Amino acid sequence: MIIPSDLHEALTAGRLIPYIGPGVLALDPACPLPATPEALVSRLVEKVAVPHKIRGNLTAAAQFIENFKHRKTVSALMRDAFAVNAAPNALHDWLAASGLPLVVHAWYDDLLQSALKARGDDWGLVQAVSQAEHYGAWVHYFQHDGARADCAMGDLWATLVYEPLGALNPARNFLVSDSDFVEVLTEIDIQTPIPAQVQEWRRDRGFLFLGCRFTTQLERAFARQIMKRSRGPHWAVLPGTLTRNESRFLTEQSITPVPLDLAAFTEALADCKTVPHARDLAKGASSAANPA
Repeated sequence: MIIPSDLHEALTAGRLIPYIGPGVLALDPACPLPATPEALVSRLVEKVAVPHKIRGNLTAAAQFIENFKHRKTVSALMRDAFAVNAAPNALHDWLAASGLPLVVHAWYDDLLQSALKARGDDWGLVQAVSQAEHYGAWVHYFQHDGARADCAMGDLWATLVYEPLGALNPARNFLVSDSDFVEVLTEIDIQTPIPAQVQEWRRDRGFLFLGCRFTTQLERAFARQIMKRSRGPHWAVLPGTLTRNESRFLTEQSITPVPLDLAAFTEALADCKTVPHARDLAKGASSAANPA
């Protein structure tokens, strides 16, 4: 078995929350969407000149463009980078079919949404919004068709997708500039920006990181705070050599690295069947495990 047995068992039992990052896009070599922060910032600075010293820094470049060209320019550039015809890959399709109650999607594309639309209408989104555009709000909820929804709907959907960076669709909400992240990081330690359903569902579960790296402080901060107070255990599919900061972070957060190529791991998932649409079943199990 390619997938470690304890990871396989936790996943099939619905005890893990997939947390997918930009690297998931690289599963399709022909995917035209940027699959790394470096690839994304190169798209932004193709259209707007920024100082050389920040040309490789996504958040700083976005902040410069916001300051000197307006926030609408940032939004338009992000739209152009991700509003490109692309199809969900095998991992998106597996996640959509799995029926897992919560998936964290930490990148700006809408391919997981596209895969879920093929499943039906029993899912919805909770998506981070920028304080620059929606002052006083941290997230917006959306139904499967893109219509705004009340936060209470998040308790009813079979699958809730949490997008902590925003995404292209349905409303072009993007957290990408320095000021966007300063606002969130000021509050995230006390969990204010984290939706209530995410805080509830993570409590008795662990996380499975797919297509994520932890090389930057920002990547580590978001992962740390989103998995905060979760029971675990946690895994991260991380092929290749880990940086010193990544190794330290995995140890600090008790995340077990799985040194597998993501494509091979995804192929192995084809034989991994989860509890279908497990929200109600999992709630019952959670209540039994934590009696009043």
